[in-house]
Amino acid sequence: MTDPIAVLLKRFNLEDLDAQIAGWMRQHGVRILRIALGIIFIWFGALKPLGLSPAEDLVRNTIYFVDEDFFLIVLGVWEVLIGVGLLFRPMLRLAIALLFLQMPGTMLPLVLMPEVCFTAFPYGLTMEGQYIIKNLVLIAAALVVGGTVRERSSELVRL
Repeated sequence: MTDPIAVLLKRFNLEDLDAQIAGWMRQHGVRILRIALGIIFIWFGALKPLGLSPAEDLVRNTIYFVDEDFFLIVLGVWEVLIGVGLLFRPMLRLAIALLFLQMPGTMLPLVLMPEVCFTAFPYGLTMEGQYIIKNLVLIAAALVVGGTVRERSSELVRL
């Protein structure tokens, strides 16, 4: 089956423009993804110790075996460290490791509190469930960014 967009690009002589756009995305996409992840982790992490995180109740109700106030501070600092590590390539391996150590904990409410995460198990998600499931995108993005840790600075444009 022929791609209808490719047919239109060819018909209107836009193949070169399409190639330039795709090339720009290939050249800059992973760096932009890394920076966006860094911003998200710094932002979400900074909210936790300040008591401004919309996920605070979810965290408190999940981590009932540790002092909740202390844990929110540690979790917030942890997330800020992930974000900073994502922004500065020399810290990228550490950031990816911290991120993957954190991710199983973000999924805990799905198991420990399904009544909070699902309206109809396993498909109907509450807002909390959606908040947790979106971490799959963060994991996938971290896999893409983490795949660049062995590339030299000459192969990548550094921040």
